Amino acid sequence: MATVYERKTGVFQIVMLLLFAFVILVTLLPILNILALSFSEKDAILTGRVGLLPIGFNVDAYRMVFNDASMIRAFTFSLFLMALQLVLSMAATILGAYPLSKAALPGRRALMIVIIITMYFSAGVIPSYILYKDLKLLNTIWVLLAPSLISAFNLIILRTFFSSINISLYEAAYMDGCSEFRALWAITLPLSKAAIMTLSMFYAVERWNTVSDIILFIQEPKLYTLQYKLKLMLDVISIPHEAGVVTTITPENFKSACIVFTMIPMLIIYPFVQKYFRDGVMIGSVKG
Repeated sequence: MATVYERKTGVFQIVMLLLFAFVILVTLLPILNILALSFSEKDAILTGRVGLLPIGFNVDAYRMVFNDASMIRAFTFSLFLMALQLVLSMAATILGAYPLSKAALPGRRALMIVIIITMYFSAGVIPSYILYKDLKLLNTIWVLLAPSLISAFNLIILRTFFSSINISLYEAAYMDGCSEFRALWAITLPLSKAAIMTLSMFYAVERWNTVSDIILFIQEPKLYTLQYKLKLMLDVISIPHEAGVVTTITPENFKSACIVFTMIPMLIIYPFVQKYFRDGVMIGSVKG
């Protein structure tokens, strides 16, 4: 006979299962609708008959996306920008988190207080714009990289993760004449793979989805990211076409194809790092 605790636990698990199933369903339905719209025929879209499955099969919208040189250029630049941001941000975060994980670091508590303050207070858009203008960063790639180089949240997670590594490993390495950089490379990084992969995904997703800095600080079309190009597409009612040519797609069809196009990189990358998420975030958040 099941105990009261087991019955309560079973009810709780069922409720949580239903809750998460509902959340997944609510998240998945709009994506399926966008996917269906991108492949559906023009008449089905105009009559509002498209739901979760495409009606007919029309790839003209995707053909138009891939034939748009500005979209391909924005896609290539976005990939390059994301990769560069990922490398620079992770290097800066690792080099910042490692010394902060050492209890012997002078002023460590004061430094952590300053870092935490930056999570809640910022200068604002106008002072930031004036600063970037004085530094001649406007309309350059560095205005997209430098302000978001280090996330205080990610730095704290990685610092906490580094602090959980057994100190005896470092002591043995120091006795063998190992330097701090050597200890970081040979001990800390191999043991922190889960945290590093998790934070790398955080940085990549944040850079890929960010549009505000492009809107505020960039006017050069060559520096437009794919997400900003998507915003421009969504703001336009009509679709690009040649005069006198009857198209087989609608604005909704074209916009849906653009949205799916922007999701492809994250859908490809995420499955490879998903297994690191639980270990990377939980271990870095429990110990301090």
